[in-house]
Amino acid sequence: MRHRIGYGWLAAAALTVSVWAGTVPAHSVARGADETLPLREAIARLRVAVEDRTGYDRDREFGSGWVDADRDGCNTRAEVLLAEAIEAPTVSGRCTLSGGVWFSWYDGQEVTRTDIDHVVPLAEAWDSGAKAWARERRVAYANYLDDPRHLEAVSQRSNRQKSDQDVAEWLPEESVHCKYLTYWVPVKLSWSLSVDEAELEALESLADGCPDTDITYTPVP
Repeated sequence: MRHRIGYGWLAAAALTVSVWAGTVPAHSVARGADETLPLREAIARLRVAVEDRTGYDRDREFGSGWVDADRDGCNTRAEVLLAEAIEAPTVSGRCTLSGGVWFSWYDGQEVTRTDIDHVVPLAEAWDSGAKAWARERRVAYANYLDDPRHLEAVSQRSNRQKSDQDVAEWLPEESVHCKYLTYWVPVKLSWSLSVDEAELEALESLADGCPDTDITYTPVP
């Protein structure tokens, strides 16, 4: 399998961007020290709470579109496409992309058209704690590039099948269930997002069939 390039070159980007009427730090949220622990212990660390979608409005609460945090002409979507391409697209003008190939590991397909998936969907984040955040933090979450597990270029079909469902409701193909857990769990921990009882049960059940791999996450205060 071919592998994407990393996001390290993005971390040094300028870190502010105007969104709507205000200035929003799209991926400049302060971060804590890295924490590393086995997968099952990481799952046990997740806070359990009832989910609540009251008041959710994607565009109003998380921003109406991708932002260009470093003002280089490439918005978050384009940055992910450039970072994850297995055959690089051509870049012209102010970051107009054409061509390119991506590996959608959710369904094992090489694709030329992709969606950008929030591994923990925006609606799921809202349900799990983001409802209480300031809007600026939610926009930062929607555009977060400091952790390459946060956003994934995947096939349009798999992204639409997944929609805003959690691991109790939707999973990628079976061969990558364990990988999916090592993305889902650190995102939840990094942002202090809770899980509901059904989600926790699904995570624990899936982890029983996976190596107890160490995962590293970085808390976002």
